[in-house]
Amino acid sequence: MNILLLVISAIFVNNFVLARFLGICPFLGVSKKLSTALGMTGAVMFVMTLASIASWLVYHLLLKPFDLVFLQTISFILIIASMVQLVELALQKLSPPLYRSLGIFLPLITTNCAVLGCAVLVVQNDYSLIQTTVFALAAAVGFGLSLVLFSGIREVLALADTPKSFRGTAIALVTAGILSLSFMGFAGLVK
Repeated sequence: MNILLLVISAIFVNNFVLARFLGICPFLGVSKKLSTALGMTGAVMFVMTLASIASWLVYHLLLKPFDLVFLQTISFILIIASMVQLVELALQKLSPPLYRSLGIFLPLITTNCAVLGCAVLVVQNDYSLIQTTVFALAAAVGFGLSLVLFSGIREVLALADTPKSFRGTAIALVTAGILSLSFMGFAGLVK
């Protein structure tokens, strides 16, 4: 039951983008096309899950036993950067069009505060390795859900007759706010 609550909490209640406001840069930057949003979702899922597991292992097997906890942030960033490099190399080799469409946002996963936030939250909440894996995967699914929903709405809005002053970034920010408000409806599900 705890695992199910952890999943529901990470995806809906404490969504990294729409409730915690982490990872806004790729959320706004990659959400113009659904195909790009799906590619970014896959990349973030891979990086967030593996980086959280690796961060948990480094923290519990190296930093904590040797009293090097003060190196937590820098070690987590190095782990995340390594994972992003793996994703970048794989996408460049396996899917060059997706690699080109993600552009600068792919290396920016390294500085995506949602990925670092997930690794830090795992350590702060003292999750087990299984809980870490489930939480990281669920948080990545929540990130992807919000990104895919937002990109679908933005594709429809691109075809809509919006007032000239609201076109572009303005309507995107208003839409993101409304989407965030809709996710606040899940707030009572998990404490």
